[in-house]
Amino acid sequence: MKRRLFFSGAVWCFLCFPLQAQWPSWRGPDGGGWVKEGILPMEFSEEGKRVNWKIALPGRGCSTPIISEGQLYLTAPIEGKDGILAFDLEGNERWRQSYGEQTPGRGQKVGSGANSSAVSDGKTVVAYFKSGLVAACSSDGKKKWEKNLQDEYGKDTLWWDQGTSPVLFEQTVIIAVMQTEGNSYLVALDLESGEERWKSERKFETAKESGDSYTTPHILTIEGVPQVVSFGADHVTGHDVRTGELLWSAAGLNPEGKGMWRTIASSVEVGDILVVPHGRGEYLMALKAGGKGDVTEKNILWRKKMKSTDSVTPIVKGENVIVLTDRGKERGKITYMKAQTGEVLWEGKLPRSAKTFYSSPILVGDTLCCPREDGVVLMAKFSEEGLGEVKESQLGQSFIASPVFVNGKLILRGNDFLWCLQ
Repeated sequence: MKRRLFFSGAVWCFLCFPLQAQWPSWRGPDGGGWVKEGILPMEFSEEGKRVNWKIALPGRGCSTPIISEGQLYLTAPIEGKDGILAFDLEGNERWRQSYGEQTPGRGQKVGSGANSSAVSDGKTVVAYFKSGLVAACSSDGKKKWEKNLQDEYGKDTLWWDQGTSPVLFEQTVIIAVMQTEGNSYLVALDLESGEERWKSERKFETAKESGDSYTTPHILTIEGVPQVVSFGADHVTGHDVRTGELLWSAAGLNPEGKGMWRTIASSVEVGDILVVPHGRGEYLMALKAGGKGDVTEKNILWRKKMKSTDSVTPIVKGENVIVLTDRGKERGKITYMKAQTGEVLWEGKLPRSAKTFYSSPILVGDTLCCPREDGVVLMAKFSEEGLGEVKESQLGQSFIASPVFVNGKLILRGNDFLWCLQ
């Protein structure tokens, strides 16, 4: 069961930085992809430079690993079934669980039956699969419950493979299903039993495919009310997280009602401001979260046409955001901007390539980590003044999952392997 390849290499000292052993959901402990303190290696190699360990995975999945209480969890097919695996941070497999037959990805390079990241509170791990299965198990691998949303609420009609990941609030797990055809809804399940706590319809009329969304919701406390905020179907909405009641909604994301404006990159939160990439990577918008009813007119702070991002989610750094242009002629552009006003502080450029970014970048200390679909991982020095030194490393794997950083360890998930770099 355990298939590990170890490599010798220099070990960096991280004792001057506090240990950060949590990455409990796909964008990290604060949901913004930013770790304030830490050191990333600027260069590494497939042959072993800076590679702490490398694990062969049982099947191809595109979900980002999570880490909770020192244990790493990821979803992957296991002998044709939906599966969850757990490892310690030394690369030792602790357990694996398999469930019903997986629903394979559509065959394109960015899809799989295990695209959604798991989520954990340290005691319970919850995973969501393209098959519709939601599965919960304990941190030691014991099955707790499973529920199939498609059997319960209707079939998946998304054009592409599932992307949204579950989120936790207190003793509930919340999942967003947003699609142009079929049922669209938010559902909250009891973390211990899987029983439905509430379900809220989330249906907006859109043009063809524009109602399909692969984004992950946020949990925010706005004006003293905990809310689940979701982005898709040309709208951002806020629901009471305890009841599912729709509190507010904002449109303005597709004023001409265009088709094929599905949403992939998630919005990001900067205090009570949401920065929302949309329009297939051609627009960026910011709005103030909260209020009552339709807040489109009064809550939108700015909207601009610019080369932003279609698939990769931005990074939140303090009151600012870092946007990686993931495709098109300007792919590799880094834009650093103020969330409140949309003012561009600076722009930089990663080395030119015809390849696309699907992995959402992270910022650790003063270093950006930007994996690319062709197996190249770009590490770039970041400062308030601009982009600095850039190094490229090749690991020989396609990277769709996003990077993770804990305890001085950079975790990368490729097509076939899970890597730990130091």
